[in-house]
Amino acid sequence: MTNFIWITTQFEGFHQYLNAPTEVSFLQNKHRHIFHVKVFIEVMHNDRDIEFIMFKNYINFIINTKINKDNVGSCEMLADKIHDSVSEYYLNRKIKINVSEDLENGCEKEY
Repeated sequence: MTNFIWITTQFEGFHQYLNAPTEVSFLQNKHRHIFHVKVFIEVMHNDRDIEFIMFKNYINFIINTKINKDNVGSCEMLADKIHDSVSEYYLNRKIKINVSEDLENGCEKEY
């Protein structure tokens, strides 16, 4: 069995999809989203191995200091950027990250 805790957060950001197919060519222009982020991290026991509020504060710190909100990239790219920082701080833990645009479309990556 693997135990996880999770947090959610959100932020305003902009991105563009330069190689968008013709049918959705409007995505080539820079556009705004509210990006919703949900991060799961493995915990080793049931007594707050990682405290929720502290973990959420850490994820918000990553978003506010390491993410270019004027050019977020894809949801998949954003998940990778968050993972890179989390995995350096919390070693040897399973991590899942869900990122969506406006709670409509997104990705989930398991590391």
